[in-house]
Amino acid sequence: MAASTAVLKDELDIVIPTIRNLDFLEMWRPFFQPYHLIIVQDGDPSKTIKVPEGFDYELYNRNDINKILGPKASCISFKDSACRCFGYMVSKKKYIFTIDDDCFVAKNPSGEDINALEQHIKNLLSPSSPFFFNTLYDPYREGADFVRGYPFSLREGVSTAVSHGLWLNIPDYDAPTQLVKPRERNTRYVDAVMTIPKGTLFPMCGMNLAFDRELIGPAMYFGLMGDGQPIGRYDDMWAGWCIKVICDHLGWGVKTGLPYIWHSKASNPFVNLQKEYKGIYWQEELIPFFQSVVLPKECTTVQKCYIEISKQVKAKLGKVDDYFIKLAGAMVTWIEAWDELNPLGTTGRLPNGTAK
Repeated sequence: MAASTAVLKDELDIVIPTIRNLDFLEMWRPFFQPYHLIIVQDGDPSKTIKVPEGFDYELYNRNDINKILGPKASCISFKDSACRCFGYMVSKKKYIFTIDDDCFVAKNPSGEDINALEQHIKNLLSPSSPFFFNTLYDPYREGADFVRGYPFSLREGVSTAVSHGLWLNIPDYDAPTQLVKPRERNTRYVDAVMTIPKGTLFPMCGMNLAFDRELIGPAMYFGLMGDGQPIGRYDDMWAGWCIKVICDHLGWGVKTGLPYIWHSKASNPFVNLQKEYKGIYWQEELIPFFQSVVLPKECTTVQKCYIEISKQVKAKLGKVDDYFIKLAGAMVTWIEAWDELNPLGTTGRLPNGTAK
């Protein structure tokens, strides 16, 4: 994708959380170089992260986060890739694509390099169909359409808020599955994109993800994870459950499927188990909680929806563990910080819901 043909070049930021030099960008250069990068450096802020020459980027470390957010920096995780959501907050673009630094360019079955960013943009710029499932998957893709029996009144579709991509090679498994299947690799390339139906939750992975920041940005909070917290590796899951409930309420769509990236490195399953074990236990209560969340009709903006979810988290999940009382407070802090950095809102409305 040459710079002159880069789609949404001035409307999209690429957000990358990292603790290491970003050599992986060399492989992505043909696809990423036209775009602006926001790099969120985790861990030791005195360490220098090297970025290959020729990329347009800004880099934030923990000192920068503390300086920009002040006391509200407490809502941004430390020593966990959840810190990436700070990049969503400081971006001024309409769209975000986020990718991990162990993800490389995958090849399709014909052996051609997959431009993951281009496919995400296609997903986001075409409508979603969350209210009625189309058995030919995404009806808006070339070569597909709505099948017989699909209601004509629903064929216009709705705005797509999130595009969730997948991975070849190392699948995104939890620690127990990693331990049982240490050599398993995903070699299946499924040429499909589908809208996740309304009322259905899903496990959102943050390593190959794009979203419309103006629509759903304030809900893309990756929670309190990592250093000083009792849980890790549930940052993207938490955001996924929240955004899905809000998208269902506000009438937007979430797509999953293409594009694929090549996930190169399996993380240590024993370390992962330490991070995950409370989450594995807690999620048996978290899922029913999110399945039962009802947002009142007064919740007309993402911010209002998110604050309402935080209240329900505190009231209901606070009984599961005190951590959720802390998390509910951080959710409110996140929204306050978002609105401070984005005073005109992100949905064409002021934080109080009035139009610009």
